[in-house]
Amino acid sequence: MNQTTLAKSIEISGIGLHTGVDVNLKLKPAPENTGYIFVRTDLDDFEIPASVEYVGHCSYATTLVRRGVVLSTCEHLLSALRGAGVDNCFIELDNIEIPILDGSSENFYDLILKAGVVEQHAPKRFLQVLKKVDYDQDGRKMSIEPASGFEIECVIDFDHPFIKRQSFHFVADNGSYGREIASARTFGFTHEIDMLRKANLALGGSLDNAIVLTDSGMLNETPLRFSDEFVRHKILDIIGDVALAGLPVLGKITAEKSGHAVHAALMAKLLKTDGAWEIVSAG
Repeated sequence: MNQTTLAKSIEISGIGLHTGVDVNLKLKPAPENTGYIFVRTDLDDFEIPASVEYVGHCSYATTLVRRGVVLSTCEHLLSALRGAGVDNCFIELDNIEIPILDGSSENFYDLILKAGVVEQHAPKRFLQVLKKVDYDQDGRKMSIEPASGFEIECVIDFDHPFIKRQSFHFVADNGSYGREIASARTFGFTHEIDMLRKANLALGGSLDNAIVLTDSGMLNETPLRFSDEFVRHKILDIIGDVALAGLPVLGKITAEKSGHAVHAALMAKLLKTDGAWEIVSAG
């Protein structure tokens, strides 16, 4: 149970979901105890650690800001790295936003597994939750409590015939992330698109990188990947946002109607709560 990094570098290009910009991304091996560090190669290799400390705003994506430098929509990539069991990685990119690819984390996850994950010398470290911490924002609820592993119990509720009330219980073990979560795509509603575009968001959105729902159905011609793809994607997002704690977490998360802002707020509250956690080493 030692720390891990990539066996070799990975390169991938795409467009940003919200900005519509072209972006080139490179994932590179990193030394022990590095964690995940974003490097803006277009800005003299300016570094932004993947940390809840740098969370800027979280409306439709999780955005990090450090000294005025912005990095947007990091949750799907962080989710894939954590899901693949990678502890340390440099993430180089030459623009403001991580590419959205197909709207899930499957492409990232598959590329990571193809490149290989190698063990390092230092023991793996975890953030062990010691007592329950709750966060509630107008009925958008989330909590984290002690557990021997990492699991998420998630409920979503939308007044839409394809979604309604969905729940899923995810337990991280034996490749469950790749089987159950990685391929679940992000989703949005046609009635939100005009509003988002007026706010200069979703400029790169298309049916190739999101499930787009009308009042009674969806615009995509390709079928859903799971009947409950929507709640699975919510779990994908939670895993990515929880990665901002800086270490793999040992604890059980319960979420109901949560969103990026709630995820970040819960992590911040956990880290600020005396006696709620400790760092433990494997072995």
